[in-house]
Amino acid sequence: MTTAVDKPRRLVPRWRDYGRPRELVVRYLLLVFVLFITVGPLLWQLLSSLKGPTEDVFGSGASLFPHHPSLRAYRQVFDQVPVWTYIRNSFFVAVISITSQLVFSTMAGYMLSKPGWKGRKLVWVVLMASMMFPFESIMVSLFLSIRDLGLVDNLVGVWLPGFVAAINVLIMRAAFLAVPREIEDAAMLDGAGEWKRFRYLYLPSAYGAILVVTINTFISAWDDFLWPLIVLRTEDNFTLTLGLSRLQSSSFGYDQRLVMAGSVISVIPVLVLFIITQRWFYKGVSSGAVKL
Repeated sequence: MTTAVDKPRRLVPRWRDYGRPRELVVRYLLLVFVLFITVGPLLWQLLSSLKGPTEDVFGSGASLFPHHPSLRAYRQVFDQVPVWTYIRNSFFVAVISITSQLVFSTMAGYMLSKPGWKGRKLVWVVLMASMMFPFESIMVSLFLSIRDLGLVDNLVGVWLPGFVAAINVLIMRAAFLAVPREIEDAAMLDGAGEWKRFRYLYLPSAYGAILVVTINTFISAWDDFLWPLIVLRTEDNFTLTLGLSRLQSSSFGYDQRLVMAGSVISVIPVLVLFIITQRWFYKGVSSGAVKL
């Protein structure tokens, strides 16, 4: 009696494994289109900032690529505005924002993942409802509160309204819900208290979600423009996005190359952070989105 021998699986996929040729072409065209509309503006800003003083940035005579590439615009930005002071202020706001977000969102998410205590559903409803209101609708009341606290023209006043975000609490809650109940029961039988279970069981299992919260908080704090514009007054306290907006004033001659160079400078830290952590970022998003 003979038996059929299974054919070995191909380790290298064939083109037809990805679908029909027409579908494959459509996929790649869509990917190229998305890449163009996302990376295109940043690439255009970079190329425009490298143009020489005699080249046009806008208009019919302007070209996409610089004919005489130069770093003159970047040197002028650092010479005319205190960029390093702006960067220091932005990093200060970003660091304390990340710290407060991680501390409060992890503890709040941990408590929301625990069933059985009174008011849990009410807190959940309040968090969900708070995400429905745009920042602009509460901006005036926030400013009045910051003024009463004496934090106008203070970097702490920039940080305080966003010391914890509802979306980050929900992300951490989803990550903690993924921890099997049996593992926690075994830790309780071993004598682990509430703090030890939180520190040695739940936090290590939520590193992906913690990284997502960290990156989202950094980008939000670094790119924020409207709230620092309302709170800050003196140039020594300006954040990077607010300080570089001064390049559009008449005192700098409306040189669009300076504006483009300033935009590229403000984006570089975000790009570097995302490139370094993108693998863990996507992993954290996929693992924490199941029970959100």
